[in-house]
Amino acid sequence: MAPAPGTTPVTAQSDSDRISVELSSRRTGMSFQRTRMSADRTLMSVLRTSLSLISFGFTIYQVFEKLREAGTITHAAAPRNFGVALVLLGIGMLVIGIVYHVRFMIGLREEREAMKAAGLVHGESRFPVSLTLLTAIVLLLIGVAAVISMLFQAGPFG
Repeated sequence: MAPAPGTTPVTAQSDSDRISVELSSRRTGMSFQRTRMSADRTLMSVLRTSLSLISFGFTIYQVFEKLREAGTITHAAAPRNFGVALVLLGIGMLVIGIVYHVRFMIGLREEREAMKAAGLVHGESRFPVSLTLLTAIVLLLIGVAAVISMLFQAGPFG
């Protein structure tokens, strides 16, 4: 049915409604970025704690190993085992943190794609690769190398 001559047709959305929807869409898009950064901060906390455990465990191991080599002490097995246990705990914590982070980010990306397909967010900005995740993977490799060095007296730290 055509509008009467001289009248303005009624639209489904007014300009203020479109502006409101646009602002809401932008806020939702920014909330995805804030959530991504929050996940990075959580991984940084895991990274910091794992680094402390790995470095402290390796230091304990090295101190008692040097004391044994110097002949100051004869049995250093228990403290060395404690150092190895701390390094393994740091590695385990780091693995769990990395797996949690990757799974969370995959879920967040899937949710964002679903909302983008529904037209609720623009999704023009992309999620870059997490520098924190790359750092965590490098620390994991260093931790594994440290354990190999501690257990088999071989590798870069042996």
